[in-house]
Amino acid sequence: MVTGAAGGLGLAVARRLAADGCRVGLVDIDGDGAVRAAAGIEDAEGFRCDVTSEGAVIAMLGRFEAAFGGAPDILVNNAGIVRFGDLLEHSVEDFRNVTEVNLVGVFLMSREAGARMAARGSGVIVNITSLNAVQPKPDIGAYPATKAAVAKLTEQFALALGPRGVRVNAVGPGFVDAGMSSPIFRDLAVRAESGRAVPAGRIGTPGDVAAAVAFLASDEAGFIHGQQLMVDGGMSFSLWNQLPRLVPEEAED
Repeated sequence: MVTGAAGGLGLAVARRLAADGCRVGLVDIDGDGAVRAAAGIEDAEGFRCDVTSEGAVIAMLGRFEAAFGGAPDILVNNAGIVRFGDLLEHSVEDFRNVTEVNLVGVFLMSREAGARMAARGSGVIVNITSLNAVQPKPDIGAYPATKAAVAKLTEQFALALGPRGVRVNAVGPGFVDAGMSSPIFRDLAVRAESGRAVPAGRIGTPGDVAAAVAFLASDEAGFIHGQQLMVDGGMSFSLWNQLPRLVPEEAED
């Protein structure tokens, strides 16, 4: 099950998991979009769900179980939104809306699907965080705070579910040409400048992130619990690369 899967990064993850042999449920607030996206994937189903609504999440999981014969083996919490603007002028409504989708939605999905996985004794949850969880960008409101909170929530669910056979981890994308970031990278100058700033020498692709999700969802990651895997080309530790390199003429011992 992949949330926020009607397009963008979520759809890329769904396609990768399907290519790896999974039957995939694509979940989105845009139910028609989820159904259309699922039509392009073999043995997939689309589901409408508002992940901020407890009742909607429970009802959707019931429909998923009816369609696939049981609870998901893998849950990817990808659904998320952002509201841009000066933080000092940010509305409480926008802050709450972003928090509801990005954090409360992950909690509800993980609690409900995780309980079903735990009852079975197996399962994997992969949450999508962000470079903003460790290096917040200005003027994007609640987004960095929610993603940092999801990283910590990942650890909490790993503690709660690990002893019950369920692994919980996170993937933190950096500069990736997908979803909410795609409009930014349509500007070729911005794209080139961003690529130069990344130690890897380029911005990321949806496939880069999907591959990391697929790895954490696989048995090969069986001893990895509660981790946030940054898929950012090195941006999260490259502050010094962005500063002028001043070398003193003489260095003291």
